[in-house]
Amino acid sequence: MATVAIGDEAEIRLVVAPEHTAARFGLEPGESYPEVMATAVMVREMERAAAKLMRPLLAPGELSVGVRVEVTHAAPTPVGAAVVTRARYLGLDGRLHAFEVWAEDPGGEIGRGRHLRAIVAEARLLAGAARRSG
Repeated sequence: MATVAIGDEAEIRLVVAPEHTAARFGLEPGESYPEVMATAVMVREMERAAAKLMRPLLAPGELSVGVRVEVTHAAPTPVGAAVVTRARYLGLDGRLHAFEVWAEDPGGEIGRGRHLRAIVAEARLLAGAARRSG
């Protein structure tokens, strides 16, 4: 199995489309959000960048899952803008894998934070989810 070294980085890219905006998150009458990249989408991209770094650590039947996200979303990104999201491996934090994550659009940095991920057996995770369905 391959390894990931402290300081290794991965990046992913996304062009913001209407479905990536906060405006699409309203579910109830009266909810109104801006037509800019949603914080939830930025966090998703941060998780994806960190998960990309973890791929070499996974054995067959294993997944990496997000456990904690602490981020600041500091600037709005319009539809059509390209966003580059990066993760830098910081090493183990106990049994969890720690990452510095950040995202930028053509205007500069839009968000930054820290993310923790765990390696889990997919079958065990799905069995636990099934037990929670009631």
